[in-house]
Amino acid sequence: MSKMHNTGDKLTRVLRYLLHGVMISALCFGVFGAPLYAADGKTAAFGPVTNLPLPRYVSMKAAEGNARRGPSLTHRIDWVFQRRDMPLRITAEHGHWRRVEDRDGQGGWVHYSLLSGVRTVIIEENMLSIHSRPDPSSPINAALEAGVIARLGKCGPEWCQLRSGGFRGWAPKSTFWGVADGELRD
Repeated sequence: MSKMHNTGDKLTRVLRYLLHGVMISALCFGVFGAPLYAADGKTAAFGPVTNLPLPRYVSMKAAEGNARRGPSLTHRIDWVFQRRDMPLRITAEHGHWRRVEDRDGQGGWVHYSLLSGVRTVIIEENMLSIHSRPDPSSPINAALEAGVIARLGKCGPEWCQLRSGGFRGWAPKSTFWGVADGELRD
């Protein structure tokens, strides 16, 4: 027996495909045709596997992760990340593998199961003051040493909210690594 399709079913499928295309265009080009921007502030390229912007920031989920020369277990290990929550930048995708780099540009291909979407940053300025508001004249909540990893919260054009060691506050984007210059977060 063969199924019979009526004209209404075909029209519904065509409309569904068209709507799907409009939704994809809206995701790719943002509202009103404004292009989306990647973590580096440039017009976004999208990963062939996840369709997420490249480059983008993630963090290490595992306490240790091998960075390989290529995207498979047969490739040589070039680097070993040994710090949970370390911020990393994804620059490429292939299957279950992501090419990542740290703030020094070191890295390689890491299996996606070792990565987390939780956003963290690494403090680059020693004794960084985090303020109660995104204003250098606001009260200081804490000071963070260089190398401390903090959770990333909201971000405006120049300041981001950070959490570390039970403290929360705002700091200029230029004082840590793990967020793009033009990136905004709610």
